[in-house]
This record gives sequence, structure tokens and C-alpha cells, in this order.
Amino acid sequence: MTVTRGTGIPAALRALPLVVGLLSAAVAPAGAVSPGPATSLTCEGKGVDPHAQIRYRTETLIHAPLRTVWRLQTDVERRPSWQPSVMTAERLGHARLRAGSAFRWTTPVPPNPATPATELEITSTVGQLRHHSCLRWTGPAVGEGLRIDGVHVWTFTATGNGVRVRTEETHSGAQVDADVPTASELLRASLEAWLRDLRTAAEARG
Repeated sequence: MTVTRGTGIPAALRALPLVVGLLSAAVAPAGAVSPGPATSLTCEGKGVDPHAQIRYRTETLIHAPLRTVWRLQTDVERRPSWQPSVMTAERLGHARLRAGSAFRWTTPVPPNPATPATELEITSTVGQLRHHSCLRWTGPAVGEGLRIDGVHVWTFTATGNGVRVRTEETHSGAQVDADVPTASELLRASLEAWLRDLRTAAEARG
């Protein structure tokens, strides 16, 4: 789960809530499981950035088939149809999503006292992927005066009544590292909102 005019760090962080698609979902969605102490998630043996100061891990149970959840998450070009914070999304290449694939997506940044409305461009490169099991991607989110380097891991586990989706992400960058508590809270809210949207879309499809 990177925007301000000039160098004002507080203004950059104020711009982040809609950048990461928070909307009004600052609370964990129904069905989410509170994250507890645990080792980092991995996909094919690779995890998040162990040196990042900003990290968050969470999970939820989705009452839908694994194939439905997986298709929603990996059909990246269709994300704007179910994820309100995603304006555009494109696959950089024509093949099915796999290790080495990349995709680019944009999300709006609302106006604030320090910057006009703009948008953030995120380029994600898949490092690891195991079909119906896990995903790991990395990449920068870049806007006007702000950059975040992220590492994001997802795991998917079929259960007797749905799919347990776990996710963990780390952020690093000069602006976010300057205010770790605020940046960590924004990351928390963005991941909870993403899980909420994924669960809503998957359960609607059945």
C-alpha cells in the first residue's frame, strides 16, 4: 500500500488517508480478526521489509470460494469495479499475473491546505506468486513531493466455511519515516478497508 507540494511532511501525511483508500473505514471491518503477535507472512519464503519502521498485519474470513477471492485479487485491471479507492489499473504486459508481472494503478489525493487535488501512481511488481495460495509484490507509490516504498504479502487459505485472507505490508520513505505513528495508523486503516472491499465483492459473487 506515496503526495504534497513542497517539502511539508505533515501536509504530505494529511494527504494520505484517501490516498490509501480509507474513506470512513478507520475501524476494522466486521469479520476481520485483530492482528496479534506473529511471525511475518511469507510467500515462497519471502516476506516484508524487516527493516521498515512502518508495518501492519491483519486478516479476515471471507465466506466465498477460494477461486472467487483469488480471481478478484489477481485480476488487477478490474479492481476499480470493486475497490472504490482505485481510479485506474492496468497490467504492464498481456500475460496472466505471475512472478515478474507488473501493474500500475492510481488513486485520488484530495485537496488539503498544502496541495491541490491530484493523484498518486503506484507501480507494483510481483516477486512471488503461488496459485490460490499467496502473493508478494513490491514497488513505489509516487506523488507530488511524496514517495513510499512498499512491500506487500497476501496469503489465502481455504477453510470449512470460506477463505482466510491474511495480509501484511511495510512502508518506508523519508516522509512516512518522519512520523511513524501517523503513517502506521494510515497503513492500518488502508489494509482494513482493502479487506472489507475484497470481502464485500467476493461474498456478493458467492
